[in-house]
Amino acid sequence: MAQLREVTSGLKFPEGPVALNDGSVLVVEITRGTLTRVRPNGAKEVVAETGGGPNGAAVGPDGKVYVCNNGGLRFTADGHPTDGVPDDYTGGYIQRVDLDSGKVEVLYTECNGHRLRGPNDIVFDASGGFWFSDFGKVQERQRDRTALYYAKTDGSLVKEVVFPIDGPNGIGLAPGDTHLYAAQTFEGRVWSWKIAAPGELAPAEIGEGGPLLAGPGGGKLLAGLPGYQLLDSLAVDSAGNVCVATLINGGITVISPDGASVEFVPTGDPLTTNICFGGPDLRTAYITLSASGRLVAMDWPRPGLKLHYNR
Repeated sequence: MAQLREVTSGLKFPEGPVALNDGSVLVVEITRGTLTRVRPNGAKEVVAETGGGPNGAAVGPDGKVYVCNNGGLRFTADGHPTDGVPDDYTGGYIQRVDLDSGKVEVLYTECNGHRLRGPNDIVFDASGGFWFSDFGKVQERQRDRTALYYAKTDGSLVKEVVFPIDGPNGIGLAPGDTHLYAAQTFEGRVWSWKIAAPGELAPAEIGEGGPLLAGPGGGKLLAGLPGYQLLDSLAVDSAGNVCVATLINGGITVISPDGASVEFVPTGDPLTTNICFGGPDLRTAYITLSASGRLVAMDWPRPGLKLHYNR
């Protein structure tokens, strides 16, 4: 078991951790519909009421926080997401939150006339645009086919780049923005795409599967996990390793940039949902444990990859 330090408890299905320069960590609380700041001493304060189901968050070039909101979920009596959508569900959306005032704006609700269903995870590139995944909705007898998107912060562009892809969840960028990574939850797979330009992916090359045998959107399979393990959100460390939160097994799966090495760091929580890196040297991993409603920290053997924007 990893040497975990509890930062705080009592969170309502935490996700989307963002480590800030002052030592605090932002998390979304999906069940509460809030963006919450956790201080180093464990104190919690609501920054913004997002409503719906906030799922992933990232700081943009303007210092504001961009939130993937799945639009709302049905929950069990103990606050865990379940199949179905709430009665007031109309779709998912991308929000922008001003941390100083708590003001929440809706930036995108659709792409090319197709309503976003369940935006999930988000990452910014060096040009100031952002990639995000849409997990969609899984109901009793139907499941959405969704996509990976690229968008700009001024509201001028959102485009579908990879479609279809089933259950895309965690999303991240390799050092230098050379590759895009995305995890499929139910399939237990992590895919990789070469980035040709901001918001553009290069097709798989011969020997990497080719256009007919490649994965979604010409993707290359980085790793597929054996057995019954589900994948959630992810972060990338400075060595280019993809660190993906793993459900059921409960921990962080660490995949080398070439996919040749796969290691596992257990947390003991079957709903280990996300990871980010913080601290002055980026060697502190903050991990959301959603079954127990906790944010924990641990020393990481390598620094995390420095994100393009922070505050």
